[in-house]
Amino acid sequence: MAKLKVYNMKKEAVGTVDLNSIVFEAEYNEPLIHQVVVALNNNARQGTKSTLTRSEVNASKKKIYRQKGTGNARHDEKSAPQFDGGGVVFAPKPRDFRVKINKKMRDIAFASAISQKIRQEEVFVVDALTFADAKTKAASEFLKTFGLDKRTIIVTAGKDENVLRATGNIQKVSCVDASLLNVKELVENRYVVFTKDAIKKLEEAYV
Repeated sequence: MAKLKVYNMKKEAVGTVDLNSIVFEAEYNEPLIHQVVVALNNNARQGTKSTLTRSEVNASKKKIYRQKGTGNARHDEKSAPQFDGGGVVFAPKPRDFRVKINKKMRDIAFASAISQKIRQEEVFVVDALTFADAKTKAASEFLKTFGLDKRTIIVTAGKDENVLRATGNIQKVSCVDASLLNVKELVENRYVVFTKDAIKKLEEAYV
């Protein structure tokens, strides 16, 4: 069973936490991670865009001028796509982009992604996160202390208003409940910061 150091907010080691090997020591499976991330992106698409085709445009169907003798190109009605206000060729229509991905695949991809993060030393565990008066300055000092200069996601055991308020104005930093953390967020962020309680909640959700 693997272990990770637990730090306080000054990056002083205050203990260790045991990690479930099923979640945190999985083999790296990049193709599956990619497949699941693509599915999550597709499932987030609304698919509501819609434009009018030539037959749907509300315009006169009369030929705009006679076929010959005007010196102009031959045209039909004003709803043709070459005219302003005309129909769109191959017009996009509402569609469902959702891709089915089963729970077992999602879980394996998640375990693979978080395990790789740990191997690359991009995961930190803190005993607790409390920012004085939920100030952005306190959150910035914490990030600087841990050297978190790239995209970072902070994972808490539940909705933490103190952390949300303190990090809300910091670019490239986000906060999420452990039970809602997914593969896409792991891939998009360089560093992951867990509270000690969040580790336990994550294991409960995935084991």
